[in-house]
Amino acid sequence: MKMKKIKLLTYTGIATLGVAALIALSGANNADSAKQPNVIVIYTDDLGWKELSYSGNTRLKTPNIDQLSAEGTRFTQAYSSAPICSPSRAGLVTGRYQQRFGFEYLTPLEQPIDPNNDPRKVYRKPVEKRVSVNEFDVDPEKFAKIKKGIPESELTFGEIFKNAGYATALIGKWHLGEVEGYFPDQNGFDYFFGCLNWGSLFGYEDDPTIVSSPAYYSDKLPASRTGSYRWVRGREEVIEKRYITDVLTDESIQFIEKNKNKPFFLYLPFTAVHDPLQAKKSDFDQITSVNDTNTRIQLAMTKSLDDNIGKLNDYLKKNGLDKNTLIFFSSDNGGPTYYRTVDNTPLKGGKLSHFEGGIRVPFFIKYPNVIPAGKVYDLPVSNLDIFATAVAAAGLKVPDGRQIDGVNLIPFVNGKNTARPHETLFWRNGYSKAARKGDWKLYVNDRNGVKYLYDLAKDPSETTDLSKVNTDKFKELEAELKNWESNLLDPKWPARRSTLLEVGKDLFFFPI
Repeated sequence: MKMKKIKLLTYTGIATLGVAALIALSGANNADSAKQPNVIVIYTDDLGWKELSYSGNTRLKTPNIDQLSAEGTRFTQAYSSAPICSPSRAGLVTGRYQQRFGFEYLTPLEQPIDPNNDPRKVYRKPVEKRVSVNEFDVDPEKFAKIKKGIPESELTFGEIFKNAGYATALIGKWHLGEVEGYFPDQNGFDYFFGCLNWGSLFGYEDDPTIVSSPAYYSDKLPASRTGSYRWVRGREEVIEKRYITDVLTDESIQFIEKNKNKPFFLYLPFTAVHDPLQAKKSDFDQITSVNDTNTRIQLAMTKSLDDNIGKLNDYLKKNGLDKNTLIFFSSDNGGPTYYRTVDNTPLKGGKLSHFEGGIRVPFFIKYPNVIPAGKVYDLPVSNLDIFATAVAAAGLKVPDGRQIDGVNLIPFVNGKNTARPHETLFWRNGYSKAARKGDWKLYVNDRNGVKYLYDLAKDPSETTDLSKVNTDKFKELEAELKNWESNLLDPKWPARRSTLLEVGKDLFFFPI
């Protein structure tokens, strides 16, 4: 398989460093093992920061995720680099603001969909106040010719670890391109099982062991695992009838079992808990805290995710792999409040907005004897940091001249570095933008014609606009945002439409 040219020409000097180098890179005090760590990146889908019981979900217990998080360090102010699926993932796998390489909007469906079975026809209509607005002048023929995904110039964490001799796998949701040159096996992953676009069915509606919400999908579910909605192994379509969250975990364990005697890198982006709302009936029946069917399904999906995280963690411990495995856990964006099943309170907004509810996510790291167990870290961090932290912990090196926006978090959580990991963080999806500097946050929506300034230390719910009160800080963040934007590329492909999103009593546009 042809690798990206820049990887072969410029990726030199990757060193498999010993313990001394790892300690120097990470600020760690551990010298128990000279082995490079195994790395697992668990990336959930649409899991809001408050959807776990350790972070305040009173409707559901998530004991397995809670336990895993307690074995590591939890981050209370962790952010995704975008409030929507694929741009967030582009930032994650590269450790760079995705706008640096023009990945600003969703990668659209590329494979043909049977128009009679397209689940988008009635998607979410009965339950949400959300309207798609086709306001962009996009030429369909020109748009179709644009290759959309991770460009050849970028280096993914899959490629870094593969080039360093790791066995690499991606098991779950890709959503970073589904045409030649953009497949997972062309981005550093030896093994791939999953879906290439935004997701697919968890189970078939005609399966009596599955509970589905008709409000969140068409009534022709069995036919809609085709085209961009299909499941594939490598590039071959797979007909899988089991509940998909279980399948992804089993595939992950099989990959680890096969490669447990050498270093492995597993990227495990679950499709849970993104819709379609479908749960195993056995899980649904155990949800008694609420009566609403959609909410019960959502909670049951989260329960299944928790059960599977527990199964994976138990496997690692039983096989003695947990002590030398670095585990990251996060989500691609904030909880989607338009489902009417997710509660981001007291944060404002949700998925598709740059308010806190749309970009703040659950996040923790476990790495025994290197990352402190039972610690809570309160300063802002980003999903961009996963790349940098994993590379440093493994003693690897990024090619010279490549700007990485994430930072290695290990010395920060170990107390070796008491500064803020990020003095400033930025977000942009077209006309919707934000910047956070210290505890001050600027929100901009050019389509709505608004600019707000918030003091998150005193107002984490973003209720009071201080742009006209603290004009100096407002101008300072405006200048910071403008300067950051001056170093970005124009989007490689345009947004296809805007979404009108309900946030409290207001409506905000967001381009996708």
